[in-house]
Amino acid sequence: MISAAWICLFLPLAGALTITLAGNTINRRAAGVIATGSVAGAFVAAVWSFVAMLGREEAERAQASTAWSWLTAGNLDFGLEIYVDQLAVFMMLIVSGVGALIVGYSIGYMDKVDEERRFFGYMAFFVFSMLLLVEGGNLLMLLAAWGLVGLSSYLLIGFEHERPAAVAAAKKAFIMNAVGDATFALALFLLIQQTGTLGYEAVFAEVDGLSSTVATLVALGLLGGAVAKSAQLPLQTWLPDAMEGPTPVSALIHAATMVVAGVYLIFRTAPVFEAAPEVQDTAAILGALTLVAAGLIALVQTDIKRVIAYSTMSQIGYMFLAVGIGAYAPGMFHLLTHAFFKALLFLAAGILIHALAGEQDIRRMGGLRRLMPFTYRAFLVGGLALVAIPPFSGFFSKDPILAAALDDGNLGYALFALAAAGAFLTGVYTFRMIFIAFGGEPSDDLRSRLQLHHGREGPMSMLVVVGILTVLAAVAGFLQFAPFWTPVDDWLDPVSEPLVEATNSMELVATIVGVSLGLLGITTAWLLYSAKRMHVPRPWTVLEEKFYFDRLYDAVFYRPSVATAKVLYALVEGPLVGGSLAGIVSGTGRLAGYVRALQTGIVRTYVLAVAGGLAIIVLVFISVRQR
Repeated sequence: MISAAWICLFLPLAGALTITLAGNTINRRAAGVIATGSVAGAFVAAVWSFVAMLGREEAERAQASTAWSWLTAGNLDFGLEIYVDQLAVFMMLIVSGVGALIVGYSIGYMDKVDEERRFFGYMAFFVFSMLLLVEGGNLLMLLAAWGLVGLSSYLLIGFEHERPAAVAAAKKAFIMNAVGDATFALALFLLIQQTGTLGYEAVFAEVDGLSSTVATLVALGLLGGAVAKSAQLPLQTWLPDAMEGPTPVSALIHAATMVVAGVYLIFRTAPVFEAAPEVQDTAAILGALTLVAAGLIALVQTDIKRVIAYSTMSQIGYMFLAVGIGAYAPGMFHLLTHAFFKALLFLAAGILIHALAGEQDIRRMGGLRRLMPFTYRAFLVGGLALVAIPPFSGFFSKDPILAAALDDGNLGYALFALAAAGAFLTGVYTFRMIFIAFGGEPSDDLRSRLQLHHGREGPMSMLVVVGILTVLAAVAGFLQFAPFWTPVDDWLDPVSEPLVEATNSMELVATIVGVSLGLLGITTAWLLYSAKRMHVPRPWTVLEEKFYFDRLYDAVFYRPSVATAKVLYALVEGPLVGGSLAGIVSGTGRLAGYVRALQTGIVRTYVLAVAGGLAIIVLVFISVRQR
C-alpha cells in the first residue's frame, strides 16, 4: 500500500521532469502522451493503494512512511514523509483519476498551441503538487505542497503570457493565495511553539491541552489558508479571473485540485477545528454566505466559463458548510460528485470554445443544440447534476448536506435556509446558461464561425473524455444513497467521527425542499430565457459589480500600495539607491576620462612616467630604511 502511494506521488513529477529535460527533442503530442500516461499511472497506483487498504483491518489502514529527513532545526526533525489513510486514498483517486481525464482532453484542445510541451509539463507538475498535498505526512509537508499548488496555478493561469489579462489574473491568484499561505504558516509557527511538533497524530494528541485562545488562533490561521485556496468569502475574487487560463486549466483547478484543497484541509485538521468550535462555525457560515453570493453573481455573467466558475464557488460553499458543521463524509462525497460534473461542464464548454474559435460569450451563441447535439447532451447531464435533480449525481451528495444542517440546532436552521436558497439559484443560473447557449435558432454569424472537425464536434481525445465524464456525472451518485447505503460514510468516518447525523425525516425534508427548489429554479430560467423570451428584468448593478469586492480591495489595498511605492521611490529608492548608482556610474566615467587622457601613444612620455615611478619607489625605500 505504501509503495503504491509513493508511486502515485512521484509518477506525475517524473512525467513533468521528462517533458522538461526532453525539451524540443519531443513533439507536442508526445509531451501530451507522457503527461497523460504519468497521471493515469498515478491513478492506477491509487487504485492499488485502495485495494490494498480494503484487505487490512481498520486499525491498520493508516500508515506512514519517511523517505529521508529533509529539514532539521534544533529538536525539530521533518522528513519527506507520506501519511496514507482512508481520506488520503479517497483524494488520491479523485485527483489522479479526474486529472488524467483532463490532461488527456488537453491533447486535442491545445493542438494548435506553440508552447504545448511546456503546458503539459505544468499540468503534470500541478497534479504532483496536489498529490503531495493530500499525501504529505505532516503539516509542514502540507504547507510546502500548499505553496507548490499556488505556484502551479500561477504558471497555468498565466500560460498565455502574451495576453496582459492572463498575466494579471495569474498574479492576482498568486497574491490572494499568499494571504492565506501567510495565515497558514503563522498557525504552524504557533503549533510548533505550543506542541513542539507538526506531525498529524502528535498535534492531534496535544490539541486538548491547548488553551482556548491558542486553539482559536491556530484554527483561524488554518481557516485563512482554506478560505483563500477554495475562493470563499472574502478571498474569492481571484477565481473568476483565473478563467483567463486555458479551459483544461480551469477544469483542473475547479474539479480536482486547487479549490478543493481548503475542504480537505478542514477535514484533515478536524480535531483542531473541533477544539475551536466558534471557528468551525465560522467556516460553515462563510460557506453558506459564499454559496448564495456566488449564485447571485452567476445570474448576470455572460462569459460561459465565468458562470461555471461562480458555480464552483457556490458548490465549494456547500462543502465548507458540511465540514464546518462536522458532516465530514457528506462534504467529501459532494467533493467527489462535484469533481465529475464540474469537469464535465468545463470540458464541454471547452468543446464549444474550441469549435467557435475562442468565443465565450453566451449572448453570441444560441441554437447550438441543433449544431452540437453531443455537447448539448453532455451539458444537460452536467447541469442536472449541478442542480441536484434525481437521479443525477449531485442529488445524492448535496441533499445530505442540507439534511445535516437540520441536525445542527439553531445555526443549522439558518444554514439550511441559505443552502436551500442556493439550490434555487443554482437551477436559475445553470439553465439560464443552457437555454441561452443552446436554445433558439443559430444565427448566420454563428454558423459561419462554427468550425466543425471532419463532421465531429471536436477531436476524439476531447469527445471521449467528455463522454466518460457524462456517464460518471450521471451515475456516480449511486455510490451512496443515505440513509439506505452509506459506503462513503463508512469509509471516511474513522478518520474523523461526524458531529451531526441526520435522521430519516431530516433526509426526507431536505430531499423535498432541495429538489423542489431546484426544479423551481429551472422553471424560472425557462420562463425568462427560453425561446418564449419573456421580459427579463435588468440585472442589479451590485451583482454586475460582484458586490463591489474588487473595487473595495482596489481602494483599500492596491491604490494605497501604489501610492506608498511612489512616495518611497521618490524619497528613498530614487535618491539613495538610484542616485548612488548614478553617482558610481558618472564617477567611473570621469575617472576613465582622466586615464584615457594619459594614453598619448608617445613612447618618450611612457618612459618618463616609468622613470618617475621608479624614482618615487626608490625614495620610499630609502626613507623607510633610514628609519
